[in-house]
Amino acid sequence: MRDQLRPKLPDKSCDISIQGLAHIGDAVFELMVRTWLCIEGTSTAKRLHDQAVTYVSAKAQAAAVVVILPELDDDEISVYKRGRNAHLKSIPKGCTHEEYHTATGLEALFGHLYMHGRTKRLNELFDMITLNGEMRGLD
Repeated sequence: MRDQLRPKLPDKSCDISIQGLAHIGDAVFELMVRTWLCIEGTSTAKRLHDQAVTYVSAKAQAAAVVVILPELDDDEISVYKRGRNAHLKSIPKGCTHEEYHTATGLEALFGHLYMHGRTKRLNELFDMITLNGEMRGLD
């Protein structure tokens, strides 16, 4: 049986599209945010939901990219740029075109790292985002 919660794919065998990686990365990022909020002591369901929505927004994800971009290696930058440059059919209200593309790049990167079993790196990047106060400043 394949472990869907801990996939580990060889580097070159992943045939998932960049939009597919962004789709997975969106869920990974949201799960990390939700976990972080619970650990930080957010207690009510409404507050958890409200904060999670804020932190997983394109605006917050674009701010997160500013923090981690200088720390990415060449492979990670390549995946991020492929996600950022992906053709998107629509941009949601509440964010700019640039913010949405930047957020999609972050999601693609998180999806790529997750699909390759690089959870340690995911945690390092997420720590950079939360420890530098980028997410805390959105309250």
